[in-house]
Amino acid sequence: MVAKKIKLFVDAHVFDKEFQGAQTFIRELYTRLLADHPDLDIYFGANNTANIGTIFPALPKANILPYKKRSMGLLRFVYDIPALIKKHQFDFAHFQYIAPKNSPGCKYVVTLHDVLFNDYKQDFSYPYRISRNLLFGNSIRRAHIKTTVSAYSQQRICSYYNIPEADMHIIQNGVNNTLIQFQSSKQEAIKIIEQKFGIQNFILYTSRIEPRKNQLLLFNKYLKLELYKRGIALVFIGKESIKIPALAQLIQGLSDEQKKLFHWIKQVEQPDLAAFYRACRLFVYPSKAEGFGIPPLEAAICGVPVLCSSATAMQSFHFFEPYMFDTANEKDLERKLLLMIHSPPSDSFTAKVAKQVQLQYNWGKSSNIFYNLIQSNYNT
Repeated sequence: MVAKKIKLFVDAHVFDKEFQGAQTFIRELYTRLLADHPDLDIYFGANNTANIGTIFPALPKANILPYKKRSMGLLRFVYDIPALIKKHQFDFAHFQYIAPKNSPGCKYVVTLHDVLFNDYKQDFSYPYRISRNLLFGNSIRRAHIKTTVSAYSQQRICSYYNIPEADMHIIQNGVNNTLIQFQSSKQEAIKIIEQKFGIQNFILYTSRIEPRKNQLLLFNKYLKLELYKRGIALVFIGKESIKIPALAQLIQGLSDEQKKLFHWIKQVEQPDLAAFYRACRLFVYPSKAEGFGIPPLEAAICGVPVLCSSATAMQSFHFFEPYMFDTANEKDLERKLLLMIHSPPSDSFTAKVAKQVQLQYNWGKSSNIFYNLIQSNYNT
């Protein structure tokens, strides 16, 4: 007799939006679950069903469920998702941040990546904070399985919403090793970036552009240290999620000499991103608030020197030491930025860091933890 498969629904609405870390989390976690655990019958709900089919090419088309309220935002929680759960009799439903009212017979898994809007109130509007606390807090408390992505987020979520830490499980992000498969050497990557984008000898930052990411700090230090006079370029890759008037003003006031060496690229494909990582002289991540912090780890596995903030969840990235800095100590950043330009870490050091990252942040390990949570809560 064939054992009954566990039916699992995933709200994949995040793929209908601009890129964010939750997309990486779902894509990589479920790529491994689909490959390693055939006893799971996994379905995805989204507006852009074609996109889901591209991301998970082995998934049967019948397992991609369209939302009918395509332009109605949160109404999918009121109409589409409850109807789909009832129709398909799902055993579990997995949500990022927000979950609908509980449905009989279906256990909810909620992944709350962070509550940074509470720790860094100055970077988020009052309505944003009030609405998120209401929606996120209510959803995580009601979840049958509560998860987050880092020890830092676990502690902060449990503190704000009065949840025992033993009830909050960590399913940490892994690092996608496919990034290191696009180019065979640093020199090849340097050639690609120079030919395709006209950029060479550069410091790199990747991620969304918003106040808590602290790009303004890096830009100011780049200008103050006059790195452009040494022919060193500064490259930002990421879309602007929240307006930063001071950054716009700084860019507008650049001299012609400075403008030639500053590049802001909104988005690149994965092969080009890998090339940027491998070709850069130095990767700098100045963020003051992260629920996890994937970009510095991606840079690390590509074998490049990384100068990383030690704030929030990134305090766990001990392998970057001594190349970490306190975002509140601008002199610390200046000193270490110059140190890494004049005396970059050795190839053996960057190779050691890359190996540690690959071992510690592994999607195989994370998917097994998630799978075991599903199994232990099945029929209980």
